[in-house]
Amino acid sequence: MAGVLKDATPSALDGQPAPVAGRRSRITPEREAELYEAVLDLLREVGYDALTMDAVAARTRSSKATLYRQWGGKAELVAKAIRHCKPGSIGDVDTGSLRGDFRALATREDDCVMEQNSALMRGLAMAVHHNPDLLQAFRELLVEPEMKEFRRVLQRAVDRGEVRADNPALDFVVHMLIGAFATRALIDDQPPTQAFLLSYIDAVVLPALGVPTP
Repeated sequence: MAGVLKDATPSALDGQPAPVAGRRSRITPEREAELYEAVLDLLREVGYDALTMDAVAARTRSSKATLYRQWGGKAELVAKAIRHCKPGSIGDVDTGSLRGDFRALATREDDCVMEQNSALMRGLAMAVHHNPDLLQAFRELLVEPEMKEFRRVLQRAVDRGEVRADNPALDFVVHMLIGAFATRALIDDQPPTQAFLLSYIDAVVLPALGVPTP
C-alpha cells in the first residue's frame, strides 16, 4: 500500500487529489485540530496557490500519504480547516429574537480574529476563481451547510411572526451580511468590526426584513 500511495501522490504544486482508496481516520480529534490550525497559519503566510501538501506535512510532522488518505487533496483540507475553526454552528444560535440572533452571530469573534479572517477570506476569494476544485469544496463543505443553518435562523423568525414568509429580502440576507463583511476594507479601508456589523444589521438588514429596531 505504501508503494501505491507514493506512486499515486500527485505533484505538490498541482493541488489535485491523489487517487488513493479507502480513506480512513487514523488521527485523534486533537491532532486533527492541530493540523487545521497549521493549515490556516500556512494560508495566511503564503496564500492558497503557494500552499502545498509537502509544506503541511513538514509543518505538522505528518506524512503526505496520511494527508491525502485523510483529506484527498489540498482543496478539501483547506475547506475543512476553515469550517472546523468557525465558532460553532449558526443554526444553534437561538436567542428568542432575530435581532438577538444576528447580534449573537456578529459578536462570536472579537475584532482581532475578525480582521485576520477577513484578510484570509479575501485571499481565498481570488483563489476560488482560478481553482475549480477549491470552488467545489467551498460549495459542498462551507457554503451549502452554512446556508442551510442560516435558513434555520430565518425560519424561526418567520415562525415567531417577526418576518413575513413572503418578504423578498429573506433570499438576500446572506448576501447582505457577506457583502458588508467583505467590502468593509475595500470601501472604508478598515477591517470589519463588531461595532460596524451591529450598526449595519440595525440600519440595513433588519429594516429590509421589516423587523423594528430600538
